[in-house]
Amino acid sequence: MSRRKQKLPTEPVIATIESLTHEGRGVTHIDGKAVFVDGVLPKEEVRCRYVHRHRRYDEAELLEILRASPERVTPRCAHFAVCGGCSLQHLAAEQQIGNKQQVLLDNLQRIGKVTPATVLPPMTGPVWGYRRKARLGVKYVIKKGKVLVGFREKRSGFLAELERCEVLHPDVGMRLTELAELIATLACRDRLPQIEVAVGDNATALVLRHLDPLSAEDHSKLIDYAKTTGLWLYLQPAGPDSIVPLWPEQPRLFYRLDEYDVEIDFEPGDFVQVNSDINRQMIHQALALLDVQPDDRVLELFCGLGNFSFALARQAATVTSVEGEKSLIDRARLNAQQNGLDNVSFHVADLAATDPNVPWLKQGDYSKVLLDPARTGADGIIPQLGKLAVPRIVYVSCNPATLARDAGMLCHDYGYQLVSAGVMDMFPHTAHVESIALFERKK
Repeated sequence: MSRRKQKLPTEPVIATIESLTHEGRGVTHIDGKAVFVDGVLPKEEVRCRYVHRHRRYDEAELLEILRASPERVTPRCAHFAVCGGCSLQHLAAEQQIGNKQQVLLDNLQRIGKVTPATVLPPMTGPVWGYRRKARLGVKYVIKKGKVLVGFREKRSGFLAELERCEVLHPDVGMRLTELAELIATLACRDRLPQIEVAVGDNATALVLRHLDPLSAEDHSKLIDYAKTTGLWLYLQPAGPDSIVPLWPEQPRLFYRLDEYDVEIDFEPGDFVQVNSDINRQMIHQALALLDVQPDDRVLELFCGLGNFSFALARQAATVTSVEGEKSLIDRARLNAQQNGLDNVSFHVADLAATDPNVPWLKQGDYSKVLLDPARTGADGIIPQLGKLAVPRIVYVSCNPATLARDAGMLCHDYGYQLVSAGVMDMFPHTAHVESIALFERKK
C-alpha cells in the first residue's frame, strides 16, 4: 500500500536554529522532528513555512529572521537566495572556514575514531572571483523569450535567472548576461545546453556543448565574439574527447607554479583545482609536511595531470606518479618533458583495485607518499600502502568523510598516527570541505 502524502501545515512557525548540517542547511526541531531550513544560522530565531514533509525530517523555507546571529553578513550576490551555486554567503568568511574545520574534526572523530595531534591553521585566500573551473547550464526559455546562463536554483533542476556571478572569475562571472544575449542570437540557441569554464594564467576558455552541428553564421558570430572579448572558444559536439578549438586555432592553456619554476599545460576539459591561490598554498604545504629531501623516492597516487608531481620532482630524487585516467597521464608526460624533468615517471592504474604485483608498487623502497584522491577516497589502495610501511604519508582530501574512513584504516590497521590535519578554503561560500593530513608510521 502506498504511503499517503503528508499534509503540509498552512500556518508559518517560529523556530530557533540549533546548528548547521555539513551541507550548510540550518537545523531545528519542531515537535521532536528535525526540520531543515536554508539561509539561516545557529541561534537565530526565524519564522518559516513548511515546504516538504518526509518520514524522518521536514523542510521549511525562511520567511523572516526575527533575531539575527552576530555572524550574519549581507550576501554580496543579488541572486544568493535563489542560486544553488553558493550556500554560505550569509555567514562571515572567517566563520565559514572555522565551521569547515569543525566538520573535518567531527568526521575524523566520529567516523575514523582518530584525532590529529596538531590542528593546522586554516588555509585561506580571496573569497570572490576565485573560481576558475565551472560548468554552467544554458537554457532557452520560450515563455520568457530569453536564454539563461548560470547555475541551477537551490534544490531544483531549473536554471536560476542570473545576471552575474560573484565567485566565478570576472572574465566569465561578469559576462553571464552578455553570454546569454549572444546565445539568444544563435540558430542553435535551444540545442546548446552547457558551457564549460576553464581559466588559465594566460587565458579564459569557454567550451560550448552543442547537440547539433553549428551553422556557418553561428560559427561566424562566435568567432567575432571571441575576437572582441579575448575569450578563447571551444566546441564540444559529443563527449569530452570531441572538444576542439574554435578560436584561436592553436590555443595553449597553462598555469604556473613560480615557486618551483613549473608551467603546467592543460586542456579546458581537464580537472584542475578551481582556486589557483589556494592551490599554490596547498602544494607548498603538502611538500612542507612531507619534508621532501634530495634523496627521497616519492610515490604519488591520484596524480592527475601533475599538479603536485613537478613540484615534487624539483625537490626529490625520484617521483613515481600514478593516475587512472590515461589522457591525464599523457599530458603529464608532455608537461614533464616541457619542464625538463626526467626524474618523474607516470603510470596508468585503477587505484580502487590495484594489482599488488605491478612494478611501480612492487619496488617498495619509497620514503614518502602523497595521495590526492577523488571524493570516494583511497580505501582501495590503503592496504597496499600499509604493506609498503612508508614512514610518512600526506593525504589531500576533498571529502572529510572518506578521509576520516581512510585515516581510521591507516591508524587502527596499519600502524600510523595522525600527526596533523587542517582545512583549506578551496570553495568559499559553499559547504565543500577540502583538507590535508599528515600520517607518520609509529616507531
